[in-house]
Amino acid sequence: MKKLLFIFLITSTAFAQNANRKFISITTDKTFCKIKVSDGSYQIRFLSDKIIETTFIPNGEKYNPASDLVVLNENKNPNWKISKDANSNTFAFNDLAVEVIKNPFQIIYKHKGAAILSEKSGYTKRKHIPLENVKGNIVYDSTEVLQFNITPDEVLYGGGSRALGMNRRGNRLALYNRAQYGYETRAELMNFCIPVVLSSKLYAVHFDNAAIGYLDLDSQKNNTLEYETISGRKTYQVVVGNSWEDLVQNYTDLTGKQPLPPRWAFGNFSSRFGYHTQEEVEKTIKKFQDSNIPVDAIILDLYWFGKTVQGTMGNLDWDKDNFPNPEKMIADLNAKGVKTVLITEPFILTTSSKWQETVDKKVLATLKDGKPATWDFYFGNTGIVDVFKPEGSAWFWNVYKRLINQGVAGVWGDLGEPEVFPSFANTAKGTADEVHNIYGHNWAKLIADGYKKEFATQRPFILMRSGYSGSQRFGMIPWSGDVSRSWGGLQSQMEIALQMGMQGLAYMHSDLGGFAGDYFDNELYLRWLQYGVFNPIFRPHAQEDVASEVAYKDVDTKEVAKKAVELRYQLLPYNYNLAFENTTKGTPLMRPLFFEEPQNTALLGKSDGYFWGNDFLIYPITQRGQTQKEVYFPKSSNWYDFYSGKKYEAGTTQTVATNKENIPTFVRGGSFIPMSKIIQNTTQYNLNSFDVHYFFDEKATNSKLNLYNDDGVTANSFENQKFEKFDFRSKFKNNTLNIKVEYDHTYANATSKKVTLIVHGFTQKPTNINLNDKKLNPTEYTFGNNLLKITLDCPLDLTNDLEIKL
Repeated sequence: MKKLLFIFLITSTAFAQNANRKFISITTDKTFCKIKVSDGSYQIRFLSDKIIETTFIPNGEKYNPASDLVVLNENKNPNWKISKDANSNTFAFNDLAVEVIKNPFQIIYKHKGAAILSEKSGYTKRKHIPLENVKGNIVYDSTEVLQFNITPDEVLYGGGSRALGMNRRGNRLALYNRAQYGYETRAELMNFCIPVVLSSKLYAVHFDNAAIGYLDLDSQKNNTLEYETISGRKTYQVVVGNSWEDLVQNYTDLTGKQPLPPRWAFGNFSSRFGYHTQEEVEKTIKKFQDSNIPVDAIILDLYWFGKTVQGTMGNLDWDKDNFPNPEKMIADLNAKGVKTVLITEPFILTTSSKWQETVDKKVLATLKDGKPATWDFYFGNTGIVDVFKPEGSAWFWNVYKRLINQGVAGVWGDLGEPEVFPSFANTAKGTADEVHNIYGHNWAKLIADGYKKEFATQRPFILMRSGYSGSQRFGMIPWSGDVSRSWGGLQSQMEIALQMGMQGLAYMHSDLGGFAGDYFDNELYLRWLQYGVFNPIFRPHAQEDVASEVAYKDVDTKEVAKKAVELRYQLLPYNYNLAFENTTKGTPLMRPLFFEEPQNTALLGKSDGYFWGNDFLIYPITQRGQTQKEVYFPKSSNWYDFYSGKKYEAGTTQTVATNKENIPTFVRGGSFIPMSKIIQNTTQYNLNSFDVHYFFDEKATNSKLNLYNDDGVTANSFENQKFEKFDFRSKFKNNTLNIKVEYDHTYANATSKKVTLIVHGFTQKPTNINLNDKKLNPTEYTFGNNLLKITLDCPLDLTNDLEIKL
């Protein structure tokens, strides 16, 4: 199933250099700075005071303003300031500036007066000598290059989903979405190849072009960043930020924010490759319920439309022999609070029931003569839906519309790289190589657009194996592909998820337990699930050889795994709040440690520990039999062991003992952690009664939590003011802790709320506790094991002000 990328085998010297590029003139209008040079022209514009866009237009070409990847609208009034001297012009918008040097010609980008990036050769063409042709692929004899100077000390991130190590400098990365089956600790090319580079100097450069190519992060060790492609726009955006959170927010302003998923997406999934019959689906969910293991959805792989893996892809309709009454099955599952998600692929086999229909309706990619393009791959002889063609998009959406009307709640798009997409295939938007990387992107778009048009109040769930820059704005939920079911496979997952969160796709997750192979190791399975508790999506999935579902495990394994699932549900208020923060700000759910200490060079290449939101510090166990873990505790706060309550000092590195029940998990001193009761699925969820754990730390003099909630179902709840919000604030001064709880009932489903406040970290019983200036008597709270517990009955019009004297 592997496809070889176009090959560059021997490279000659580039035949244009900045040394040969001569400045001619500069003109400006309300939005653009236009620079005429000897071999073309530049168009530079500020999209905001944090983002600047540059396009080079070679002589003989026209400016192409259309982008598939970005959504930030043109700034109609950039309010830039222009300064000039004899040899340069500088255009500045607040702290962001571009300096154009006339002789020798060069473009330099600056933030707060300091140079952050400059063109080296800028745009050039590069000749290649093709020595070999690959069947089904064109070997290109020339490419187009954008080249930049970088400094020797920069650490570089980006390029999409890969397993390379957090610092990706020194790699030449192919931009050609492709699956890598059974990968472990290294995977140079995977399903999401995103053309963005982020620097430890707190800037990003994004290349706004869909065609296949390369992203070279100084592989020649000559302080050069290079983007190389076969065709398309010569457009890039430079994005700056004052912090990592600010940089990611600005980048997602450019490429789009992720809409809020349905709440059930944060629950437990029952998934495997695959369920063969309706009876097997129903039996599996009963197994969960009989064991009282929470579950919110079941995912059906290939067998829902065919009895065999090969020869049936493209049927896209129920196999009525094995699923005789799918509507009833789905309705019965819904009645139990369990959603149904179905796999789909864009390949229509010539042996499938839909082949002639897709040929007659002209919805497939074609050869140059207009006939359907077909080729062989693992699943059979196939064509592919042209999602760029209105007829193809409409046909594909009607498949989903029919399934949604049957009750299907989620869509799984598999093989969308596309897995095999020969260069001879043509689409309405261009050749296969020109659109390969944005096929999955546009596939997700047609589904998201269909929901907005025909199911406008429903939040889509779109699980996809491949996408590109900005795919998050369609609600895409990415996963890390067919990872090996091994310790090596687990070890790469933190890096992949952290990198993708920085690049906008914050819901990157893995097949918990590992997918590929028949390796049987319950310790690995449990450690992977315990890590998954602090992941955007909790979805065990694997090949059939070893059961992925918690409900099918042996008694001892099931007992530990069930606790992980239950903790996942207890953390729903916290996790849903992270999702809201991502939707509004673009902030990743999983965050590297260097987000908090950007000047700590020791952290810049690390992914063994990470933040889950702002308040959890997570160190997964990634080796068999690991009895201890070295943990760095960031210096901004003291930290508490989430399970034992043990306190650790800020800025220290300590060796922590492990246990089989959980992975090392720590909570920031001064934080509020909202938790719900254990429920069997999210249909039982509300915030009418819940717990809030406050971790007292004398170092944390002020802290707050703004807790968001809505019905978890309706699209655009926040935009339509259909939500509720709790504000928790703490202040510690003069040996007195004040905690204030306020409620905003824009959306309300109760007349009052019951909040149980659990304060951790007191070494002795408080001397006095007042609630709203009234002293509490000992029967109104409990104290023991360094925990103070107070239940607050909160009428919706009352602010609760708690004063605790120590």
